[in-house]
Amino acid sequence: MSATQDLLRVSGLSKSYAVPVLCDVGLDLHPGEIHVLVGENGAGKTTLARIIAGLTEADAGQMHLNGRPYAPTARAAAEQRGVRIVMQELNVIGTLTVAESIFIDRLPNRFGFIDRGRLHADAQELMARLRLDGIEPDRPVETLGVGQQQLVEVAAGLSRRCDLLILDEPTAALTATEVELLFTQLEALRDRGVGIIYISHRLEELRRIADRITVLRDGRVMGTRQARTTPMDAIIRMMVGRDLDEVQRPSERAPGRVALRVKNLWRGQSVRDVSFEVREGEILGFAGLMGSGRTETMRAIFGADRPDAGVVIVGDGDAAARIRSPRDAVRHGIALLTEDRKEQGLFLPLSVRVNISLARLEALAAFGWWIRSREESAVAQRLADALAVRCRSIEQPVVELSGGNQQKVVIARWVYRDCKVLLFDEPTRGIDIGAKLDIYRLLADQADQGKAIVVTSSDLIELFAICDRICVMSRGQLVSTFKRGEWTEDKVMEAAFSGHLGGDAGKGA
Repeated sequence: MSATQDLLRVSGLSKSYAVPVLCDVGLDLHPGEIHVLVGENGAGKTTLARIIAGLTEADAGQMHLNGRPYAPTARAAAEQRGVRIVMQELNVIGTLTVAESIFIDRLPNRFGFIDRGRLHADAQELMARLRLDGIEPDRPVETLGVGQQQLVEVAAGLSRRCDLLILDEPTAALTATEVELLFTQLEALRDRGVGIIYISHRLEELRRIADRITVLRDGRVMGTRQARTTPMDAIIRMMVGRDLDEVQRPSERAPGRVALRVKNLWRGQSVRDVSFEVREGEILGFAGLMGSGRTETMRAIFGADRPDAGVVIVGDGDAAARIRSPRDAVRHGIALLTEDRKEQGLFLPLSVRVNISLARLEALAAFGWWIRSREESAVAQRLADALAVRCRSIEQPVVELSGGNQQKVVIARWVYRDCKVLLFDEPTRGIDIGAKLDIYRLLADQADQGKAIVVTSSDLIELFAICDRICVMSRGQLVSTFKRGEWTEDKVMEAAFSGHLGGDAGKGA
């Protein structure tokens, strides 16, 4: 196909920093096409997008846009050619209104003053066209949720001439309703002939939105496939070189002793009379809709939130554990990996070494206070290697790592602490499929060593792959429990909705 038949054609594109990031990359985009880029963190997706958008210069290679040579040296130059990008990192000014954020570079004016009436009307018209009329144009951006702020950025990008739109992880902070709203807009743009490059870690989105999929691995294009005819396992294999089946849990496992028993746990209306147990060597999943009480249950068990009633029993005895704080929980051998690793799980400015070792500093201390640095480094290096943490060295600040590697550092910390019960809340949220498979394997390895693991997740495919049993919560109550082989997606979703519909899902084993 010639360059004149493509909206965009990229050939031989290369970029290096300390190491090669892109190597001889080729890509083409048709008018009216949604072309999805997938790959692990560090595969080169965002670097490629930044080069196309004029934010980064390539070291080598050529690009053609609408059949003409294209080599933007700045974002403004790309936008003059009709290329727009919406980055994963929000670029909003909180004190501006929604309308001001959308038209920041061309505010309507009259006699040298901003024409507020026209600004409001233009913003209302655009928001209505994008079906975002539920967001008030005069509302300060800082009062919006992260998902709504992301939609405002998309609206700003679409308010100008746009022949090629680049979206980098646009749904990472969106609710299901907002995702559908975004997809409706992208389909409308596709129908108008706009070409869209869409970067995502969410493989479930590919069938819904993609026309073609290009897979990047270690800065190289592994192939381009038609989305509707390519099996998802083939895409995963191209991305990471292995299959999801490799981490499937065995169908039958002999249960160990009870490691944790929760009885009649209450916390307000978010956790209502929840009882369950998990055994040594078992991975127990928790499914449910947003707000079903999964996270609140884990936090109450860990002592991060004080329960109103109920008991937590550690081990197969009958004595209730006195857990009034996370420190108490850790002393009883319970660990919690929170759903927000950056705010609640990591010391981002500190090194990989420190973030791993701080779980058991007393084991590394001499004279009760002096940290034996050589032993600390050896421990951190051993765990970083065992968990395949990708970093320059264990002295690298955690903030510089990808999301998946940050998550591995948190897990390494709890592995070092050697807790018997591991509570993992959304352990793979926002990370790529390669890191997900690594974490699935880590969970399986910990279970094989006799640890009791509880995993809450919004991804049913994830729970089906790794769990021995799945508990389903609805409106704060545990409504059903399914063994492997008993669950189906329909059964789990019916149970998840039961508390909202007034139904009574039958309880499994």
